[in-house]
Amino acid sequence: MDLYHFENGHAPRRLKADEAPPATGFLWADFVREEAQDWACWAEPIVRAAIDPQHVDDSHNALHPSFFDGTPDYDMLLFQGLGPGQDPFPLEARTTAFFIFKRVLVTIRARDSVSINSVCTRLLDCRLKAPAAPLLLTHLILDTMIDRFLAIKEPMAQTLTEMQDDLLDPDTSTTDWRQLLEARKQVRRLEALAEGQIEALDAWRRGSQFDWSKSFEVRVHDVLEHVTRVLNYASGQERDLEAAVQLHFASVAHRTNKIMRVLTVLSAIFFPLTLIVGIYGMNFEYMPELHWHYGYFYALGLLAGIGGSLYWYFKTRKFF
Repeated sequence: MDLYHFENGHAPRRLKADEAPPATGFLWADFVREEAQDWACWAEPIVRAAIDPQHVDDSHNALHPSFFDGTPDYDMLLFQGLGPGQDPFPLEARTTAFFIFKRVLVTIRARDSVSINSVCTRLLDCRLKAPAAPLLLTHLILDTMIDRFLAIKEPMAQTLTEMQDDLLDPDTSTTDWRQLLEARKQVRRLEALAEGQIEALDAWRRGSQFDWSKSFEVRVHDVLEHVTRVLNYASGQERDLEAAVQLHFASVAHRTNKIMRVLTVLSAIFFPLTLIVGIYGMNFEYMPELHWHYGYFYALGLLAGIGGSLYWYFKTRKFF
């Protein structure tokens, strides 16, 4: 556990494990989930309130979807953020639990939580203005988590565009659809994550036991707008992928129809020629043309004339 003390807008001060909490300001207790089995036993004497055992169990669930639940003593917000990787494929999610009391913020998160580590480092280095209350610190962490979602939009869009271009390329030899299907799954997962985040934030806004100031409501509304941007982006990418698949099948069908038209035209041209050749290939004894001196040249000319006429006819009718 890392314990920080905030007071009067100054940079946070890290407290020792056995150090008594100051009577002023507020505390931030940051627990790593693997080491937080008994975090409630530490927190209850500090906050002087009982923590619901179900909420404790939820905080230990690393894959719990975004969720809010409030009590008269505290707000519990579970929020799913991104994993430590920068690559949008595969999309990894990490759940951070926020227990917001009047003078204490307790976070239970994954060890590799990039957002919380970043916020903590910037606060200690005085690169961020120290928040004045647990609610404001919660907002700061949430805003950092959402910014990471916005940061993967460009690399995800580039990867999906390359997949779609390859899919629509008429000369492509790609036959493995697993990569495209996996990309669609990841986009749908991003959409589901954003929907859960919006529901949790909206429930927090409506059910919080704290009195929110106008400025804090504006801050949370700004976070909701950012999440909505992520949701709209994911929905748009999903529609683009579905449209690309439909265009691919339409393109394949169009190329197949063109090939069938060419084969049909060739069959129509060679059918009468084959008929004439078949007639003169019959072994009847009395066929006067077989003994004609210019019969061979006449037959060749007839075949060329019929074939050329049919070719000109189909060409002018734009059959191919």
